[in-house]
Amino acid sequence: MSSTKRPAKTTRPATKKKAVKKKSPSKPPVVLSMPAMEMLEPATPIIPSTAGPIAVPDLRQEGRYVYGIIQSREPVSFGRMGIGGTGEMVYIVTHGDIAAVVSRTPVFIFDPTRENALAHEHVIETVMKAHTIIPMSFGTVFRTDDDIREVLRSIYPSVKDVLKQMAGKVEFGLKVTWDRDHIVEELQREDDEIHRFHQEITRKHLQSTYFARMQLGRMIDKALEARSAEYVREIYESLRAICVASRDNKPIGDKMIMNAAFLLERDREAEFDAAVNRVAKKFGDRLNFKYTGPWPPYNFVNIRLKLEPSSTG
Repeated sequence: MSSTKRPAKTTRPATKKKAVKKKSPSKPPVVLSMPAMEMLEPATPIIPSTAGPIAVPDLRQEGRYVYGIIQSREPVSFGRMGIGGTGEMVYIVTHGDIAAVVSRTPVFIFDPTRENALAHEHVIETVMKAHTIIPMSFGTVFRTDDDIREVLRSIYPSVKDVLKQMAGKVEFGLKVTWDRDHIVEELQREDDEIHRFHQEITRKHLQSTYFARMQLGRMIDKALEARSAEYVREIYESLRAICVASRDNKPIGDKMIMNAAFLLERDREAEFDAAVNRVAKKFGDRLNFKYTGPWPPYNFVNIRLKLEPSSTG
């Protein structure tokens, strides 16, 4: 597998990329759900909505873009790299010994363009060099530092627990693809039932084999599913012992058979690298691996800031 570099991300040097299956036993993602809060309606995050037209932003009204949460009591700044292209300083807003990583921004619904997404990721990747960070979803904007402090106060116990769980851990992504047509050709040669049925169809006229071809297609699909599951299981078995947890994500497209995330202790990166390369070499040209990281634990922590307006009466 060839290695490529992206801003602050790395595509790891796996010789080849490989197929994947069901996830190994893992902890579910930690979900922080913000409790209902009174007298705090101004703190509601401004999040893109698909319902109705998007209002024109008021560029005169200043807000705070939130990238994630770290453990820190003392003021910290990370340089002028805030989202939006204006070079805003990235700093922290603290409550006790936890802090939100933020930059100033107009109150604005950010489009998930490549430029904005890379700016968001660049900040998180810079912060994670020195801190464990719980990443926030793209486009989370609050109005003031005080609103952010009130949010941190409300979720403090849960955030502390998550920061403890994620301390010293990083995430790696592994996508495995194959050449479907090549695998089908293999099945037609190696699977006795499919080979025999395929040979029988090729000897007959097209008009008389329509339903037979449909049956053959179903047989091949079933065999592909079984082979994919077998490959994925082997890959997970090869990596499971090194990881704290793993998660399956839905494969993208017909060629991808595995789309997984692995959580591991940072000091086991080299061991994980070696294991990925071993399993990639084992499958040779049959499978293709795309291996990226390290990342913050995107797939293992899911913060949902759920603020409810105060009720009257």
